[in-house]
Amino acid sequence: MTDALPSSTDVLIVGAGIAGAGLAAMLAPHRRVMMIEAEDVPGYHATGRSAAFWQETYGGPGVQPLSIASFETLQAPPREFSARGFLSPRTAINLARRGDAAAVDTFVAGFAAQAVPMERMSAAEIARLVPGIRCEWSEAAFEASCSDIDVGGLHAAYLRAARRAGAMLATRARLTGARRTGAGWEVRLGDETVHAKLIVNAAGAWADRVAEACGAAPLGIQPYRRTVIQLRLDYPVPASLPLVIDIGGNFYFKGESEGRIWLSPHDETPSPPCDAAPEELDVALAIERLRQVVDWPIAAVERKWAGLRSFAPDRLPIFGADPHVPGFVWCAGQGGFGIQTSPAISALLAAELGAAAPEGAIGRVDPAPYAPSRFA
Repeated sequence: MTDALPSSTDVLIVGAGIAGAGLAAMLAPHRRVMMIEAEDVPGYHATGRSAAFWQETYGGPGVQPLSIASFETLQAPPREFSARGFLSPRTAINLARRGDAAAVDTFVAGFAAQAVPMERMSAAEIARLVPGIRCEWSEAAFEASCSDIDVGGLHAAYLRAARRAGAMLATRARLTGARRTGAGWEVRLGDETVHAKLIVNAAGAWADRVAEACGAAPLGIQPYRRTVIQLRLDYPVPASLPLVIDIGGNFYFKGESEGRIWLSPHDETPSPPCDAAPEELDVALAIERLRQVVDWPIAAVERKWAGLRSFAPDRLPIFGADPHVPGFVWCAGQGGFGIQTSPAISALLAAELGAAAPEGAIGRVDPAPYAPSRFA
C-alpha cells in the first residue's frame, strides 16, 4: 500500500485510474479524500492501455460537450497543475469507400449543430496524407483539432495534485464489502475497515461489482475488449500520419514513429472484468483490415495489447449520486473517451461533492444528461 489506511475519511474513491485520480485532484483541496486501488499501481488497466488521442467527435454528439470543454485544460493547464500541456497535434481522417459518401455526409451533419469543425476531403487530399492508400477509399471528413494525449503525464499530474492537496492513496486495497452506518459507510478492505462519509465508484470495468458490494443496484456497465498492435512497416509512413478511422467502425490507425503505426480492428468483444489480453484472431483481423486499406508491406508485429472499455447501456458516461443509495456516487462508464473528458467530468463531479463550481467552458456543461438517475 502506498499509504497506511486511515480509520476514516470524507470521500473514499474506489479506483485510481484517470477517473479516480482526476476527481481526487479536484476534490482534495475541499474534502478529505482517500483513493483505493486494487492493483499494485494506479492506472494499470484502461488508463495504461489507451490509444492516447483526443478527438472531438469520439464517443458521438452526447460525449462531445465534455470533450470540447476539457480541451483547454488539456492543451494549456493551470501552471500549478502542470508546467506543460498534454496535447500534441495529430489531425484525423474519418474514412470511407467510394460508395459510402452518404455515410460521411451523415457523420458530418451529426456534429454540425455543435459546430465541430470538419472538412470534406477529395480523393487527392486523402492520398496526399495517407500515402499508399487504395483508390476505393476516396471519401473522408478531416478533423484538424485531433491531438495525441500524453496519458501517462496527465495521470501522473492528477496524482501529484491530489497528493499535494492531502489526498491519500492505498494500492493493493480491494473493496470487499460495505454497509451503511449512521455516519456514512463502513468499508471492508480485506482484513481492514475504513469509515467514509461518501463512496465514489470509479472502478472502471469493475463498477457494477463495486456497486453490488455496496448494496447498490448495478447499472448495466459492460466492459468490452479493445485490441491495439504496433506494426513496423517496410514503407516510409511518417510519424505524423493522421489518425485514420473507418466511418463504419472496422479499424483505426495512426503514426507512432517513422515506419511504425498503432493499429486496432476497433473490436468490442464483451468481457468480464479482467486483466485483458489480446487474442491472436483480433490481431490477424486488424492486419487483414489494414491490408484492404493501404498497400504497406508489414515487417513485424512489435507489440500487442488489449484493454477494457466500459460502457453504460446508452454509451454516455455516468457521474453523480446514486438515486437510491445515500452516500454512493458513480464515476464510471467512460468507454474509450474517459481520458479526453476527464478534466470536465472531474470538475463537474467535484462540484457536486463540495468543490467550487467550475468556470469557463466546463462550467457551461450541463451534467444532467450524465446523472445515474437517468436509469432510475
